[in-house]
Amino acid sequence: QVQLVESGGGLVQPGGSLRLSCTTSGFLLDYHAIGWFRQAPGREREGISCISSSDDSTYYADSVKGRFTISRDNAKNTVYLQMNSLKPEDTAVYYCAADARWGVCLVVAGEYSVWGQGTQVTVSS
Repeated sequence: QVQLVESGGGLVQPGGSLRLSCTTSGFLLDYHAIGWFRQAPGREREGISCISSSDDSTYYADSVKGRFTISRDNAKNTVYLQMNSLKPEDTAVYYCAADARWGVCLVVAGEYSVWGQGTQVTVSS
């Protein structure tokens, strides 16, 4: 069964850090790009980062560049999103998704065929 499960969300104060994990099963992570998306109440889903399957190249949206870092550990079937210097506007449900793409990853939701259930991140004092 193909599955992605996010974890690591929670409540954090502004300026704090969280590390999200996306644990995969049922497919070879090595051959899939993984993207991270988020959706805040009343807003459209936003693609914030992805990591490619071919060379681990990464992409970050301007909103998170310099603060978030995506990485993957294929041996553990897990992709991480390290989030530092968190801001209240980072509050959202965060989703990871898998794309059977070899090459540069894209943060286009329609390219991803498998999604996790999401994990809530709340940044508030």
